[in-house]
Amino acid sequence: MAESLVAWNLYMVLATFSLKQDYWETITIIDEDIEVIYDHLLEIETPMSAESLVEILVEQRLVRERKDAERKKSEGDKIYLPKEQFSVGDKVTFPSQEWASGKVTNVRPARSPIEETFKVIEVEFEDGLTRQFASELEDHQLNTPAEVDENDPLLSPSAVIAHFGGGIIEKLKASLNEHPDFVYIAGKWFPSALLVEVNAGNLNLAEAILDMNGGGPLPTPEILKQVEMPEGVNNNLAEFSLDLALQEDPRFDEVGSAGQVSWFLKRIEPEDVQKTPLMLKSNNLEYAPELLTDQMWSLVKQLDDELSEIKWTEKKQLEEVTVTLIFPHWRTGTLPLTDRLSSFFPTAYESPRVRFKIIDGDTGEEFPGWVVRLEKYVYGLREWYLEKGIMPGGKIVLQRSTNPGEVIVRTESHRSAKEWVRTALIGADGGVVYAMLKQPVSTMYDDWMMVTMPADTGPLDQAWQKRAKSPVPFEQIVVDTLRELAKLNPQLHVHAAELYSALNVVYRCPPEPLLALLSSRPWFVHVGDLHFRYDGAAGN
Repeated sequence: MAESLVAWNLYMVLATFSLKQDYWETITIIDEDIEVIYDHLLEIETPMSAESLVEILVEQRLVRERKDAERKKSEGDKIYLPKEQFSVGDKVTFPSQEWASGKVTNVRPARSPIEETFKVIEVEFEDGLTRQFASELEDHQLNTPAEVDENDPLLSPSAVIAHFGGGIIEKLKASLNEHPDFVYIAGKWFPSALLVEVNAGNLNLAEAILDMNGGGPLPTPEILKQVEMPEGVNNNLAEFSLDLALQEDPRFDEVGSAGQVSWFLKRIEPEDVQKTPLMLKSNNLEYAPELLTDQMWSLVKQLDDELSEIKWTEKKQLEEVTVTLIFPHWRTGTLPLTDRLSSFFPTAYESPRVRFKIIDGDTGEEFPGWVVRLEKYVYGLREWYLEKGIMPGGKIVLQRSTNPGEVIVRTESHRSAKEWVRTALIGADGGVVYAMLKQPVSTMYDDWMMVTMPADTGPLDQAWQKRAKSPVPFEQIVVDTLRELAKLNPQLHVHAAELYSALNVVYRCPPEPLLALLSSRPWFVHVGDLHFRYDGAAGN
C-alpha cells in the first residue's frame, strides 16, 4: 500500500508547460534578456523605466520558456503520461520536471490496493538521480494534459510582476547599470547609440535660460523650447538626450521629484543645500545598544532624530504629524528627514536634492524648500521660524497636500503671551548658561525641550566652529550641560529629553549615545522615569 501511495502522490504530474516554484525568485538576467530590451527601446525610440522594462522582460521570458519546452518535447522519444507503456531503455521526457529527460532502467508491476493494476517504471535522469513513476494507468485525469492557467502566478505576466516584480526590477537595474550600451537618467533607460548630440552651445543656452528664470527649476520641455535640436528627431529622444547632457555638466542640478525632471543652476542653490551645515553634521558617536532600556527606546522613537538608527514601522500613511524642533534645525532653518516624516516630502530616483513648495497653512504663503535626501534634512524654513516666533522645542505641524510637490506647514498659537521657560544665556565666549525667565511665547512647545534663544546667536555660532576644530570630550559636555540644567530644579533632577535638547544647543548628538552614556556611568544617577542627577562623589 505504501508503494502505491508513493506512485499516487509523488507522480501525479501534468503534461503541460510549467516552471519551477522558485523560477522568478532565483531568476538571473542573461544576455538574451538584455538584447530583447535593447531591441525594444530601439524600436519605440522612447526611454522607459525599469518597471516598464520588466514587463517586456517577463513576457519575453515566458515566450522563450514555452518555446524551449516545446523544443525539448520534440527531442524526447516519449512524453510521460501515466497511461503510456514503457520499456527498459526508453528515453522519456517529463514536462513536470522542466522537460528533463531520463532513461527507463526497470519496469515492474505495482503492488496496488485499487482494482486497476498498473506498473512502476524506474527512470535514471541525466543528473544521476533515479526516480519512480506510474505507467499503464489507463483511467486517470493525469492522462489528459491540463490547459495552462493564465492566472498561475508563475505563468501570467501580470501575476509574476505583482508577486515577484520588486526583486526582478532590482536585478534588471543592476544589469543595465553594468552594461555600456545603456544610459540612465531620472529613472529611465535608453540605448546610448540613439542619443542626439548636444553641443556646448546648447548647454550654454540652457544655462542662460535658467539664469533668466532665477536659476530654476525648469522642466526639460521648457528648456527644449528654446534650445535648437536637429530637425526630425523624436521629441522623447531629444528630451532624454538633453537631460543626459545636463546631468553630466557640473553647472546643472536635477532637482525634480520622482518621475519629474527639473533643472536648477548649482551656483544659485543655497549653500546649506549644497553643503551640510556644521550644526547638522553627525559626530558619529559609538554606543552599545544593549545599554538602552525599553523606556529609553520609546523616548528615542518619540524624539524622532534623523541621526537615530531606529526605523519607523507604522504602515498607515499619516495625513498630519507634529515635529518638535531641536536647536540645530531651528538655527539652520531645517526639518529632520526621518522615516516618519519622509513620506510627507517629495523624493527622487537618484537626485540628491529635490526642490519643492512649502505652503504656510495659516496664510497660504508659498516659499521654496529643498529635500536634501542623503544628508536627511529639509531646508528652507529659517525665515518662517523667525516670523512665527518659533524657538527650539517649538512644535510644527506638517500636513499632506493634495498637490504633488507641496507640503503644508503650520503652527498652533500659544494661549498666553508670556511663560516661565528655560532660557539660554550666551556669553561672549559662546558658553551657555540657563535660567528660568518669563519670555514671550508665540507657539505651542514641548515642556522638556523648549529653550528660548537670544536674538544674536553669533557667539554661539563661533563656538560651534571653534569646537569643530578643537573637539571637547562628549562626556564632559554631557556633565557640564546636566549640571547647568540641574540648577533650574530644586531636586537637581534633569529629564533625558531636556538634556538631549540642551545638549544639542552646543553639540550635535542623537539620543542613543546620550542615553547609553547615562546608563553606563555611576555618576549619572537614574531617579526614575528617565530623570537623572549628577553625583560628583561617584566620579572620584
